[in-house]
Amino acid sequence: MNLTLWFSLWQRSPQSLRLGSIILVFWLVVAVLGALWTPYGYAQLGAGLPLSGVSWDHPFGIDQLGRDVFSRVLYGTHIVILLALAGTTLGVVIGALIGLVSAYIGGWLDEVVQRLAEAFISIPFLVLALLIIALAGPDLSGDPILIVMVVAFVYTPRITRMARAAALDVITRDFVTIAKLRGESAWSVVWRELLPNTTGTLLVEFSLRAGYAPALVGSLGFLGFGIKPPIPEWGLMISENRQLILAQPITVIGPGLALASLIVGLNMFTEGLARILGRTVKLGEQ
Repeated sequence: MNLTLWFSLWQRSPQSLRLGSIILVFWLVVAVLGALWTPYGYAQLGAGLPLSGVSWDHPFGIDQLGRDVFSRVLYGTHIVILLALAGTTLGVVIGALIGLVSAYIGGWLDEVVQRLAEAFISIPFLVLALLIIALAGPDLSGDPILIVMVVAFVYTPRITRMARAAALDVITRDFVTIAKLRGESAWSVVWRELLPNTTGTLLVEFSLRAGYAPALVGSLGFLGFGIKPPIPEWGLMISENRQLILAQPITVIGPGLALASLIVGLNMFTEGLARILGRTVKLGEQ
């Protein structure tokens, strides 16, 4: 595909998709560069005079331990993005599998799966996440793998419902009936017929959940149940510096703006993608 065609598609795409893409590309570049290089080490003490405020060398100021907040924000970018995307991806894979199989098999299995999904959906995101972390025990607290699994578990019931609803619309079509008459196994029908024809719905659902995943990861970090210090996860940084909000507000505003802009970019991208795929997404929906 030549550059002219790419440019034409870019111009015809929704404005929200273009703006969201620019923001996401920016943060992806920052994530790569921040993981490889920062002006100061993310845990380096004595990078400057503690609470010395904004300067050219320290755009986000210095925290109470003498660490450069800007460097910590840069380094923490890839941590936030990896945790959010890994958790969302795992949740979509598990939720889609359960939802599609449940819709195809139906009967008592479908009834049990849907009642369980409804039960978990009735629990607020953050409360459910904290319950899972509490059940995991203190030994696993702060483990990145646990954070990924928590995000996946929280999202799985909602994605299961969406996958099931999309599959029910496809199951009644002729090509699925023909596949059944050919004697194809349930797994073959799900993989070859249902999954390809529900990809659009699942893609939008992935984008929507990914848009809120950084907020969930940041909330856990802020409450002290996320990544442990000195790793600079943005929510944890906001929590560490919240007592400085009056003395040096930039130490809180810096990571706060980073988190907010990433969430806004993801949500704008989701809204634009939904328009292209013919779906309507409420950006306030979780």
